[in-house]
Amino acid sequence: MFCAISGVVPEQPVVSSKSGYVFDKILITKYIKEMGKCPVTNEPLSEEDLLPLKTNKAVKARPATATSIPGLLSIFHDEWDALMLECHQLRSSLLTTRQELSHCLYQHDAATRVIARLIKERDEARAALEDALKHASSVTSAAAASAPASTAPAAIPTQLPEDTIADLLAVNKTLTGSRKKRAISESLASTSDLAAATLQTSEPLHSAANGGILDIQLHPTAPAVAATAGADSKIHLFDFSQERLRGSLEGHSKRVTSLSFVGSSGDVLLSASADHTVRVWRGRLNSDPSDASSPADYSNVSVVNDPHGCEVVSVVAHPSKRHFVSMGANSSWSFFDLENLACLNKANGGGEICSAASLHPDGMILALATAAGPVRIWEVRQASRVASCDGHEGPVKGVSFSENGYHFATASEDGTTRLWDLRKIKCFKTLNPFGGANCTAASFDASGQYLAVGGPTVKVFAQKQEWDEIVSLSPVAKKANALRWGADSRILLAGAADHNLRIFAAAAAEDTANKKAASEGSDE
Repeated sequence: MFCAISGVVPEQPVVSSKSGYVFDKILITKYIKEMGKCPVTNEPLSEEDLLPLKTNKAVKARPATATSIPGLLSIFHDEWDALMLECHQLRSSLLTTRQELSHCLYQHDAATRVIARLIKERDEARAALEDALKHASSVTSAAAASAPASTAPAAIPTQLPEDTIADLLAVNKTLTGSRKKRAISESLASTSDLAAATLQTSEPLHSAANGGILDIQLHPTAPAVAATAGADSKIHLFDFSQERLRGSLEGHSKRVTSLSFVGSSGDVLLSASADHTVRVWRGRLNSDPSDASSPADYSNVSVVNDPHGCEVVSVVAHPSKRHFVSMGANSSWSFFDLENLACLNKANGGGEICSAASLHPDGMILALATAAGPVRIWEVRQASRVASCDGHEGPVKGVSFSENGYHFATASEDGTTRLWDLRKIKCFKTLNPFGGANCTAASFDASGQYLAVGGPTVKVFAQKQEWDEIVSLSPVAKKANALRWGADSRILLAGAADHNLRIFAAAAAEDTANKKAASEGSDE
């Protein structure tokens, strides 16, 4: 009895009640579900038409490979190989697991040792702290018992003394009156002279490891001598006409942020620093500048310690020559008497971060630039904030007042330099010198006709050209942090973060005239 589909003995035989053919139940059931008819007669057929048959259990014959001894040996050999391969895999897995377990145990042991050491150090630190607190308490009690009754520190006046106010008003009146009568020097560099300006020299000053020139001031009696404030905490006096160092002043412990000569003699120099101090230096230059064997003789005679409780951003000598103003990074400022270093008045700026500051040439107005952008205008006499110049969207890094008395410039990291009118507290000109790159310094010349702006390069703008650019000087590595004009605007000094002092010189009037004549002759 064979299956009509497979031709072999069926395991579960069934017979069709319609055709009488015998099938394997598994095969015919699947065929009926798919086709719905008999695979032999093609007549309709359903599972109800299948009748099960009772037969003896069929014994399957052995495969051909198991009917001989060589075939059986081959089967046993294959099974043995499979068993050995499985055993090898299990042994490899066991070895890997043992190695991972050993590594984890080692890490656990190391972590336990570290935790134990930290717990021990913590307990020792706690014990030492308790001993120190007990000792400090006993020392404080003993000192309080033996010390005399203390007195409260002297309060800083809320307004300036009457005689100081009278002095400031007199100085302001004199300077304002003389400014109106002041004529522009005939030897002032012309726009064509400045347009032909070139780099005269570049001198490395201060430490190369911690370089950077943060401020420049020219000596009042020796205009070829520049005092430079360095990020290496030193002050250098450099004679750029002879290209030699005249002196080096050391005393600050951190970077020197600002310098200011007092009066027209140059005997007194003020310096501000990030070490929270203002130092007063007194001395003089050599009587014979050509004598290189005798350095400039300046010494630190007094120190104002922590006038603002933070870094001192700027210090400026007052035009009266008897006072100076210091400005802190927290936007506070103090008015000092130069003779006894007494603080005559102090104003709190509200805690804003001050990034730059400058004093008006008449000494009555103070501009404090903030890291947020606004520039706060203060009236010195009453120590009151009178205006705010808003417009910058980044930290203001440079502030410079014009000698005309009513303009000032601000250079910001938002990529713009703005010109402001103090009479209207309004920005009347916005410059974008470097196409969006940071502006890091600004400086008006003594005539108020030219404005230098520092950044990736140094550019000069002229008032007569409605503050259009007249020259772009050579690039400055790491950007110019400080700018200072020389006499008649023929020299421009630029201090950069690469610790180099660059001196740009305008072309001589004769050279400019000769070039112009040659150009006109070639055109003809």
